Amino acid sequence: MGHIRLGVLPRTRKWRAVVKLLTTDASLADIVGASAEAAESSLTNAAADDTLSHAFWLLTQLPQAARLENFSERLWELGLSVSDTPSLLDIGAALAGAIDAKSAEVHRRTDLGEIAQQAAVETILSLVGRELPSLFSPTSDEVRKAIAKFANSASFSVLARDFFSRIARRSLAYYLSRELSNHIGPGERFTSSADRAEFDSALDLHCRQASRIIKEFASGWYGKASGEGRQIAPWDASKFAHVAFRKMRQELRRGDAGDA
Repeated sequence: MGHIRLGVLPRTRKWRAVVKLLTTDASLADIVGASAEAAESSLTNAAADDTLSHAFWLLTQLPQAARLENFSERLWELGLSVSDTPSLLDIGAALAGAIDAKSAEVHRRTDLGEIAQQAAVETILSLVGRELPSLFSPTSDEVRKAIAKFANSASFSVLARDFFSRIARRSLAYYLSRELSNHIGPGERFTSSADRAEFDSALDLHCRQASRIIKEFASGWYGKASGEGRQIAPWDASKFAHVAFRKMRQELRRGDAGDA
C-alpha cells in the first residue's frame, strides 16, 4: 500500500492557531474547523492530484463493470489484474495495484495519492463486504453481485461519501498526528493515549458528518453522468472531485457538521 510520510504542522499563522487551540479546552468542532481552514490550500489542491482523481474514477467504474457477465475481463481493461474468479480481497489488491500504476504513469507519487489509494481500497472492502451473504468464502459471483449493487445513484452516493470522508479524515490526521502526540500527559489536552484515541474517533465522526453533503451531491451527479448508457470519463470524475472537496471544505470549516 505504500508508506504515508507524516509531517509536522506547517509553520503558518493558521496552523499556529490550531496548536494554540490544542492547549485550551476548545471543542473538537473548533479544532477541526480551524484545521480545515489551515489546510485550505492542501484540500483545494487535492482534486488536482492525478492519482486521487483516478482512484475515484475507478470507483465509478467497478459497479458498472460488475453488471457485466465478463466482469473479470472488464476489470483487466480498467487495469485491475485479477483471475477469472476474483475474491473481494483479490479485487482490493488489484485496485491498489491499478492506482499504483497510475502514480507511476504520471511520474508523481504523493502522500495524498497514497491516502486516496488506501481510502479507495478500504471503501470497497468495507461497503461491499457488508453486502455479501456470508463472510465465509463468498463465491466470485456473489462478490460481483455485491459490487453491482452500487451501480445506482442512491447506492453509489454512499460509496462516494465513504471515500471522500476517509480522505478528509486522513488528510487532517496527516497534519495533526505529530502535534497531537505533543499534548499527551498530565496537564495536557489528553491525559492518556485513550483520550487521544477518543479524539481520533471523534475526528472520524466529524469528517463523516461533514461528508453528508457529498452523498446528496453524488446521487444526482452519478445518475446524470451515467445516464443514457454514457460511460463516466476520467475528466467527469476529476470535475466531481473538485466540487466535492470544495463542499467538504465548507462543511469542515463550519465546525458543527450536523448529524451523521
